[in-house]
Amino acid sequence: MVDAAEKAGRSLIRDFGEVEQLQISKKGPGDFVSKADLKSEKILKEELQKARPAYGFLLEESGEIKGADAQFRWIIDPLDGTTNFLHGIPHWSVSIALEKEGEIVAAVIHDPVRNELFHAEKGAGAFSRGKRLRVSGRSSLVDGLVAVGDKHFRDGAHLPPGCGIRRMASACLDLCYVAAGRYDAYWEGGLSAWDKAAGALIVKEAGGYASEMDGGKNIVYGSGILAANPTLHADLLQKLPQWSAQAAAKAKTAT
Repeated sequence: MVDAAEKAGRSLIRDFGEVEQLQISKKGPGDFVSKADLKSEKILKEELQKARPAYGFLLEESGEIKGADAQFRWIIDPLDGTTNFLHGIPHWSVSIALEKEGEIVAAVIHDPVRNELFHAEKGAGAFSRGKRLRVSGRSSLVDGLVAVGDKHFRDGAHLPPGCGIRRMASACLDLCYVAAGRYDAYWEGGLSAWDKAAGALIVKEAGGYASEMDGGKNIVYGSGILAANPTLHADLLQKLPQWSAQAAAKAKTAT
């Protein structure tokens, strides 16, 4: 998994240096796919098939490909943060998760720009280049730092005093930053399986907790994700509905 992610990362770095030359085709509003994205997916698929030819795939660009061994499949985002990539913003990643009978058992997320690599196996911990990852020990978001995907939280008005907010448009890296203790929490709705499968395992193996935003346990295939250390996660489950309603009401009043 690591070798595949790094090989795809090297390809993306080359294209990132020539981002203005890429041919871009629209997938939908605000959602673009580039030649670099498709090339990365091809590399990942080929490398992983060499290692485990019987495993299936769930790919962002190509969809589902069934394998001979129905127990296992790879869940892949070949370029998380496509919009950042296409605008020359150095915040994007490659994500690979291995699913066994519906459960994520291994994960790798690679940030080629910073040459950071985050990985985890179920029950074996989460690491970055040999360093053990641990979520933050903060028990309150006062003076904390969170990442959010919900546009209504952009101004941070409904968060506790001194709590900073980031919206960096790479769900995979947001989850890794929670696992590394850089962010105290992260939440976002409307994500796909490849956006969160790998990152959710990395957070859990770093001592954190991840769930759907309403506390549901269908993290990979449910709608959205909430990730934090166990104390903050429990607190946020209680507060997020009220904060979300207040933020949405404020946004509606402003329009």
